[in-house]
Amino acid sequence: MKQQKNNNPVVALMLGSVCCTITFSGLQDTLIGLLVGLPCGIVGLVIVIQAQKEDPCEVSMAALILAIIVTVIFGLKIIACVCVIASLAQLRKLR
Repeated sequence: MKQQKNNNPVVALMLGSVCCTITFSGLQDTLIGLLVGLPCGIVGLVIVIQAQKEDPCEVSMAALILAIIVTVIFGLKIIACVCVIASLAQLRKLR
């Protein structure tokens, strides 16, 4: 009987790569980038944590690191955009 291979680390690595591409390509500033990029990072993070519990390997460790980095950077970029929009709204009120 064939042993079933766990593809979760590869899926998580692909989702992390999609989030990384969206984060650093400028698509993050669009609504589509926001609706696709952040969920890809979060879902990739959840999948890789489950994969690490089942069978820790090098691919799952790489996917975990990538998912954490790009999700944090994506979140920081969103926070920065919100801060800029809020400060512009305050400047508009001063006029």
